Amino acid sequence: MTITIDGPVRGLRCRSCAVLQPRDGRFVCEHCLGAVEPEYDLDGLRSRELRAEIGRGPRTLWRYAPLLPCAPPARGLDAGWTPLVPAPHLGDALGIDDLWLKDDTRNPTLSFKDRPVAVATARALELGQDTIACASTGNLAGAVAAAAARAGLRAFVFVPETTEEAKVASAAAYGATVVRVRGSYDRVNRLCGALADDLGWGFVNFTLRPYYAEGSKTLLFEIAEQLGWRLPDHVIVPVGSGALLTRTATAIRQLVATGLVPDAPCRISAAQPAGCAPVTDAVQDGWRAVRAVREPATVARSLAIGAPADGDASVAVVRASGGSAASVSDAEVTEACALLARTEGVLVEPAGGVVVATARALARRGAIPAGERVVLYLTGNGHKGFPARTLLADPIEPDADAFHSAYPGAAA
Repeated sequence: MTITIDGPVRGLRCRSCAVLQPRDGRFVCEHCLGAVEPEYDLDGLRSRELRAEIGRGPRTLWRYAPLLPCAPPARGLDAGWTPLVPAPHLGDALGIDDLWLKDDTRNPTLSFKDRPVAVATARALELGQDTIACASTGNLAGAVAAAAARAGLRAFVFVPETTEEAKVASAAAYGATVVRVRGSYDRVNRLCGALADDLGWGFVNFTLRPYYAEGSKTLLFEIAEQLGWRLPDHVIVPVGSGALLTRTATAIRQLVATGLVPDAPCRISAAQPAGCAPVTDAVQDGWRAVRAVREPATVARSLAIGAPADGDASVAVVRASGGSAASVSDAEVTEACALLARTEGVLVEPAGGVVVATARALARRGAIPAGERVVLYLTGNGHKGFPARTLLADPIEPDADAFHSAYPGAAA
């Protein structure tokens, strides 16, 4: 078998049997059916020239094109280059000295999913596909629908019937066909797997997964650049499928290998809700293999993936990096969302609350040393799924006495 380098990519390397294969339409290893991912030719990339090229690039994720598996498309959403901001007030509340927020709620469809979808869509266009699709808990559906509209493709999005109506409605507004399916996300995902071979569509988190997952690297690329080409000491990452966490580790390796950042430790910790915490459970139970959660039950529906595709790999990354993990209750998630909003003015969906509550749990446990620079990944905007009901008081009569009775301290 001849492997030819296609741009920065040598080929697709199997994570199980390590065989290098051509970069073609495959999405699993032809030898063992294991997961494959792009392998890059980094030997010719030198930090000074690469930094200059990145600096000349657009203020989107495509500024990192030399480290991505596809060329930028002619038309695409401007995903990426979102703010990295210090969070001193939240840090004081959590007991973390040097806390930062990577606010990926600012992407075009208000979630980090625009990043992987941008790369997957670019690959679909390279392959000449006319339809992209996905299984989604909500955010991915909107990202796929918007990217398809921008690229002139059809979109079909498959979601559990319990998915928040606001997320489903936005996907439909972008012109996607929304297929609501009875059952959990994992059942929806199995349906998409069954349909993929029949339809020949580009399922972004299935047949296009080797490329889709690579888009997640750009979040850490940006953090390093925004910190003056240095790694943070610690990142806390929400875990659904696990791709964001594992590709964070990939990004660190590539940044160090190309000399873009000094080789320094960067710990990676996993954040999951208690109602669906297969990765956290595995970490806390002695680094064992991930066991699927049959019926996820959590307010953080975007993380309700009971059988994460990159689950075992996530456990290995957390362990290798010296990171940790925590699972937090729905009550803690809701309170953390409100705490973030009132201390730093950032409104997040429950997945962000999971990350904030996990940071608090790790700080209380002593897993965040004094002076450590910690970055929280905030991946979804609260305007699409903020748990507001628990924060709202009962309505009052349109009467001044009723107001003073309900809010006796307001005039103080």
